[in-house]
Parts: sequence; C-alpha cells; structure tokens
Amino acid sequence: MTERLVPVVDEGRDHVRGAGPQTLVVFGDYECPYTRAAYRSVQALEAGGVGFRFAFRHFPLIAIHPHALAAAEASEAAAAQGAFWEMHDLLFRRQGELEGSDFERYAAELGLDVDRFRHDLDTRAHLQRVEADRSSALESGATGTPTFFLDGVRYRGAYDRKELLSALAEGR
Repeated sequence: MTERLVPVVDEGRDHVRGAGPQTLVVFGDYECPYTRAAYRSVQALEAGGVGFRFAFRHFPLIAIHPHALAAAEASEAAAAQGAFWEMHDLLFRRQGELEGSDFERYAAELGLDVDRFRHDLDTRAHLQRVEADRSSALESGATGTPTFFLDGVRYRGAYDRKELLSALAEGR
C-alpha cells in the first residue's frame, strides 16, 4: 500500500519555500532531535542550490515532547505576522530553549509585534491550524517525526543530506 499525503500541498494553506519540480513535505516536531537533524539536511540541500519546494507541517508529539505544541503555536503566531520561516528556523536552532518566555524573546528578536504575538499565544489563536496539520499527519499514515513525503508519496529512506539528494534526483 502506498501512503499518500492528505491533503496535497496547497500554497494558500501550507508553509512552502523554494521552487522546483518536486515537493518535499515533512511532518515535524520542534522539540524532536530527529526532526532537527532532518531540518539540517533540508537546509543543506537548500543552501546547495538544489531546486525543490519544501513544506513543513506540524506533528507535535505531545506525549513525549512537552514544549512541542507551544512551539508549533508560536511558529503560527509568527506566521500571522509574515515570519513563519524565520521563527521555524530559530526554533530549531534553539531547540533546548522552548519555554513560554523564550517564544516572546524570539518574537522580539524577529521584530514582531510582541503584544499581538503574546495575545495569539494566550488565546491559542492558531491551535486549530496546528491540529489540522496533526490530523493530516495521521490521515497520511505518519506515526512519528520526522515523516517525509516526496511529491505526495511517503518517503521511507534516510533523511541525511546525501540520501535526500539522491531521492530528489531519482524522483522516488
């Protein structure tokens, strides 16, 4: 059985960066060390000029990562101010610092409206978005993080830079 991405990537809904003929989607968790390793591999591919679209969807593993849900909501609060990718990158770079006060400090560092950011977190304004991604992960067959899909089909290979590059080159 081929596991397919549900729903397909929609640039009006998903957080997407890059351009190219292929789309790589990862379901990730900001507190997961394996997702962080995958993030570094994707970053290396992007920095190396490999042409592909990259989409990130939230799959916080709240049973084992107590800060993952709040971090996902913080990234969405930043997205509401046009800074999803900046917050996304910052959360992975500072994975060991994911407390509530850290998020506000990051928002300030990124030049966001901190009062608006704090309000979004306090009211859980973006929880529904995070939950929609989580539902997508489960519907697509993800059971852990990171879970990759390449052009809508589950990718089960290694997520180091070399293997991801090979998968993109082969279209598998």
